[in-house]
Amino acid sequence: MTNIFTRMKDSISADLHDMMDKKEQNNPVAALNHYLRKSEQEKERVRKLVDRQYKLKDEFTREYHKAQDLADKREKQAEIAQKAGEEEMYQFALKEQQEYQNRADRMKASRREALEQLEILEQKYEEMKHKLKDMHLRRMELMGRENIAKATHQINRVVDKVSDASFSKFEEIEQYIEGLEYKVNSDYYKSTFDSKIAKLEREMKEKERAN
Repeated sequence: MTNIFTRMKDSISADLHDMMDKKEQNNPVAALNHYLRKSEQEKERVRKLVDRQYKLKDEFTREYHKAQDLADKREKQAEIAQKAGEEEMYQFALKEQQEYQNRADRMKASRREALEQLEILEQKYEEMKHKLKDMHLRRMELMGRENIAKATHQINRVVDKVSDASFSKFEEIEQYIEGLEYKVNSDYYKSTFDSKIAKLEREMKEKERAN
C-alpha cells in the first residue's frame, strides 16, 4: 500500500514539475518570479539559522559564566578547606573545581567557535541578501522592458487596425460622394436640357429672321 501511495505521489509530483517547466518555457518572467520566490524562502531559512546561531552563542556564554563562577567558587572553598585541614572537603572542592573549570574552558572554546562561525554566516547572509536585492531590481528592469514591448506591440496592432479601417472607410465615403456628385450633376443636366434646347431654338430663329 505504501508503495502505491509513493508511486502516486511521485507521479503527481512529476506531472506538476512538467507542467511548471512548460509554463516557465512559455513565460520566462513567470519562471523568474517563481525562482525568486524560492530564493526568498531559502533566505528566510538562512535567517532562522543565523538567529539560532545567535541563541547558541548566548547559551554558550551563559554556560561559560555559570561554569566559571562555580569553578572560582570551588577554588576558594578548596583553599578554605586546605587551611582548615579538612582533607576530604579539600579533595572534593578541588575535584569539583577542576570539573567546572574544564566545562568553563570547553564552553569558552565553543563560544569562540560559535562567534567565528556566526561572523562567517552573517557575511554570507549579507551577500545573499545583496544578490537577491540585485535580482529583484534586475527583474523590475526586465518587467519594465517587457511591459514597453507588450504595450508597443498592442499600440501597433491598434494603429494598424485603425489605419486599415480608416482607409477603407474613407474610400467607401469617397466613392459614395463621387456617386452622389454624379447623380446630382446628371439630374441637373437632365432638368436643364429642355430649356437649353428651347434657347438654342430661339437663337436659331432670330438668326434666320435677321438674315
